[in-house]
Amino acid sequence: MNTTIQTASETLPQDGLKVTPRRVIASEWTKFHTVRSTTWTLLIAVILTVGVGALIAATIPGQLDSMSAADLAAFDATDTSLSGVVFAQLALGILGVLFVSAEYSTGMIRSTLTVIPRRLPMLWAKLVVFAIVTFVLTLTAALVAFLLGQALLSSDNLDVALSAPGTPGKILGAALYVTLAGMIGVAVGSLLRNTAAGISTYVGVFMVVPLVAQALPATIGDHLIQYLPSNAGAAMFSGTDGITNVLTPLNGFLVLAAFTAVLVGTAAWRLKTRDA
Repeated sequence: MNTTIQTASETLPQDGLKVTPRRVIASEWTKFHTVRSTTWTLLIAVILTVGVGALIAATIPGQLDSMSAADLAAFDATDTSLSGVVFAQLALGILGVLFVSAEYSTGMIRSTLTVIPRRLPMLWAKLVVFAIVTFVLTLTAALVAFLLGQALLSSDNLDVALSAPGTPGKILGAALYVTLAGMIGVAVGSLLRNTAAGISTYVGVFMVVPLVAQALPATIGDHLIQYLPSNAGAAMFSGTDGITNVLTPLNGFLVLAAFTAVLVGTAAWRLKTRDA
């Protein structure tokens, strides 16, 4: 019997049970893509990105007669095509919350942390998997939304070329916005560890707080609102010409990235110091 055990141990690789970054990422990828709700949410995000932009672009030609010269001058064909990004951000942000909170609600997190006792590699792996999938998906959807939107606007010569100044940056900015917003969702899910609380908090930050800020006195609200995550993110892919108190795309990215870093850092601290 001892001989059998010795032979088996010699056959197995020495690192057979070793936890490595690649294996942790592979594990999180398996958790992510094998859940049916993930596929449906990603599909919904693509439909919203492409569909909403196409719907709005399709209605513009019929409104030309009622548009003033100022409205025509302010019209941005790229922004119109990317109108659905805001809705996709909401869907993928909620998916980010669920990616973590669902594991806590089912109790699977205990098994995960038993296998990965250092804990933080699990959070980094979740963020890597979610960020890569979200960025690739959103960048592709934003490009399709742009091309379809310009095709619908071309009948009235309102379209712009993909090579037009600022257009590639807006498409890239839209993908980065949704990716960072989704990572915030992952951080919120890790912090609160509860699906209802996580989704409510995420929706509140991105949808409710901007509305509340608009109700503040102009001397406060006009300066505060541009630094909110949703508005900083929108500046990454929306036109700012002629609009005051709006961050530049680069500054919008830096502000949203700072929000993401703070929340991810706080989530990492809680994961490291508090029991699951």
